Amino acid sequence: MNKQVFIRTYGCQMNERDSEMLAALLRREGFGIAARESEAGVILVNTCSVRAKAEEKALGKLRLLVDERKKGRRPLVVGAVGCMVQRLKDDIFRLVPGLDFALGTARLAAAAGAIRMAASGRGGILELSADGIEPGPGTHFPGRVSAFINILYGCDRRCSYCVVPEVRGPERSIAAREIVAEACELVRGGTKEIILLGQSILSYGRKNDVWAGEKESPGGFKEPFPRLLEALDSIEGLKRLRFMSSHPSGCTDELARAFTELPKVCPHIHLPLQSGSDRILKLMRRGYTFAEYAAAVGRLRAAVPGLALTSDVIVGFPSESEEDFSLTGKVLAEMKLTNAFIFKYSPRPGTRAAGLADDVSESEKMRRNKIILDEQNKICLELNRRLAGRECEVLVEGNSKRNPGRWTGRTATNIITVFEKSARNGACRPGDLIRVKINRAEEQTLYGTPC
Repeated sequence: MNKQVFIRTYGCQMNERDSEMLAALLRREGFGIAARESEAGVILVNTCSVRAKAEEKALGKLRLLVDERKKGRRPLVVGAVGCMVQRLKDDIFRLVPGLDFALGTARLAAAAGAIRMAASGRGGILELSADGIEPGPGTHFPGRVSAFINILYGCDRRCSYCVVPEVRGPERSIAAREIVAEACELVRGGTKEIILLGQSILSYGRKNDVWAGEKESPGGFKEPFPRLLEALDSIEGLKRLRFMSSHPSGCTDELARAFTELPKVCPHIHLPLQSGSDRILKLMRRGYTFAEYAAAVGRLRAAVPGLALTSDVIVGFPSESEEDFSLTGKVLAEMKLTNAFIFKYSPRPGTRAAGLADDVSESEKMRRNKIILDEQNKICLELNRRLAGRECEVLVEGNSKRNPGRWTGRTATNIITVFEKSARNGACRPGDLIRVKINRAEEQTLYGTPC
């Protein structure tokens, strides 16, 4: 069989990390990872269930791949993995007739065996058990400038609209020593920036003792997550440290101190708001009011005046009135977010919100989405233009996708920055930190000249 595998990924950063882990596990088993679908004999689709649209895209892609095989074309084997599999279970074979196998979120290590069984003629393979999550070390591609590390799996919050607890399971934190070992391995391989991942990452270590048997924090940190940041900050060769996603309940004084005392922790936090209306927040079961959200942000900004704040917002939640919606717009204007990701509500089967009437029309959701997006783009442009004429430290990621004659990278506040290559910076390499003078700003991108 053609043992080249192509992995198509839908969804969040955790799915991106899962796809990287999946690729590394397959390489161990003698498979190659194809750069293009056309080169592959096996195509795996890593699916997402957070929104209905994400599932529709994944299902459409899987059906297309199965149809291509029926016509005698590639791929020979088609498999689905991830969150949608975990949610749909056996139904996925009804929705995608001819699919060879489907693996849940904790069964990535079973992919090689499933591919071999499918290639030998066995179909309809389904694995969903909750055990089998692979540890991080040895499952990364070495040499990447920026790398993800999972430190917390699952979620216990049970927000009314969210399917994550169902597809990712209950919250489970990884032992601190394992995370530090994984980070050290990455840095030895050339990684300069590490992004820690968890559905509600500031809950790290609250449920199980992740520091058992370890020495006390040199800086006196008592909370598990700031203490982990301290341990990672001490790794020689690491240049930047980020994390996502956060919850206001974890924005403590110790977290604020970590931002100020640990130089590698970037001055940026992704803190989903979802709505500016307390009534809607209560229906969402988010566990805070807007005043409590604002207090959490204020606590961090008091410690780090230049802190960049990004967020998520849902429009069109059941019963969201025009007044509720206008509160969200007002809040975004007040908070001055560096960026926000705006989503239209879609009911997810099995969640509490699925029992509420989805009474905001699709056209109204579209209208509200556009209004918030347009307003946020104006805020982004305003904030970015304030950087014109200033110097920013940029971590070089590589060539610009649109123009190989330019470098691209990100500021410490996570803003994409593009700058011209020249004789002066010709020796610049991915992973370098350089100073760039900002000449021009757009909504999502800065343009500058190396200093």
